[in-house]
Amino acid sequence: MIPVIRHVARGAAAGLLATGAMSAVMLAGERAGLLPGQPPRHIVRAALPGHRRRPKRGEKALGAGAHLAFGMGSGALLGLLARDGRVRLPLGVGYGLLIWVTSYEGWVPAMDILPPISRDPEPGRPAVMAAGHVVYGATLALALNRLRRRGTAQAATQP
Repeated sequence: MIPVIRHVARGAAAGLLATGAMSAVMLAGERAGLLPGQPPRHIVRAALPGHRRRPKRGEKALGAGAHLAFGMGSGALLGLLARDGRVRLPLGVGYGLLIWVTSYEGWVPAMDILPPISRDPEPGRPAVMAAGHVVYGATLALALNRLRRRGTAQAATQP
């Protein structure tokens, strides 16, 4: 496989796994009453035709799909940037938090979807989302490293 594609594919696969782990944190936060609705669903709701804040048919599935796609894309980017180097856990966590801050202090409030972290009236949402992004970044780093090691081991055994 072409090296660039291999890095992107590993990152996307790691991003898929990391997004699943993050989603578990977000679902737990929602069930605990700390997260009033899943942010990806709010984002999709605002993007679909009709009133930006009213529930729409299919938003749950579209929100989940969009979240997975965004997580895979972010993973692919880190996979490409990291190349064959090891991604240290603090870098992965920092990357996850960078995504959170640029999204929830940046483009999400700029599009009037949710308030910025610094002015969120829901005290649980920033905490759950920060925790979710820490889990995303940590899982992403661990998965990327595992996939890289597996790929290196397979390449060493091939003639």
